[in-house]
Amino acid sequence: MIEEGSTTNLISAHFQSRIMNYDNKKIAGLLGFVATVQFVLAVFICEALYSGYSVGQQYISDLGNWSLAGNYAAIFNASIILAGILGIASAYFIQKAFKNRLFTSLLMISTFCYILIGVFAEDISMPMHGISALIGLIFGLGATFMSSKFVKSPLSYAPIILGGVTLLAIVLQSSGFYLGLGLGGIERLEVYPYLLWGLVFDAYLIGEASNTAFTSKR
Repeated sequence: MIEEGSTTNLISAHFQSRIMNYDNKKIAGLLGFVATVQFVLAVFICEALYSGYSVGQQYISDLGNWSLAGNYAAIFNASIILAGILGIASAYFIQKAFKNRLFTSLLMISTFCYILIGVFAEDISMPMHGISALIGLIFGLGATFMSSKFVKSPLSYAPIILGGVTLLAIVLQSSGFYLGLGLGGIERLEVYPYLLWGLVFDAYLIGEASNTAFTSKR
């Protein structure tokens, strides 16, 4: 009877652990997905409202520059700050799900930099803004590459490819080669690939969590 009770407890603990892991992955995925989607939409909205804005010739951060974008800068800055807050929350649940401090640290540092980018707009503190953007990009890229460990093949190749595109764009911009895209265009080639992967990874977490829950119920 003791052995049967112990076995039952072990099985119960196993399923409880899987359900908790499901919850953590699903919450992390939802938070991250909302963070990225609302930010991308805010960028599109600001680009449309900012009269004379050039996607090819101006930086993304110009959308949050109060002296250039006027009151529309509030939309961009509020959105990127929100993205940072949701990103940090997502990283917290990712840590609970995967128990990988390095991956979590990369995510938290990169998303915390989003908050700093929104608080220190270009015309408020260009040095602080620039440093935050650079650190956020580097750590975000690191998280992109490392995330390949947490997804199954062949999807695991996607962050390597998209991260490689971002890295190549950084090298090209640093060398002064803009591929005819302009300053804004080459910057978007740096940022959008790993944002795109973020959406895919978040959707993967939600989907994997649902599969885990279904298997547990069976």
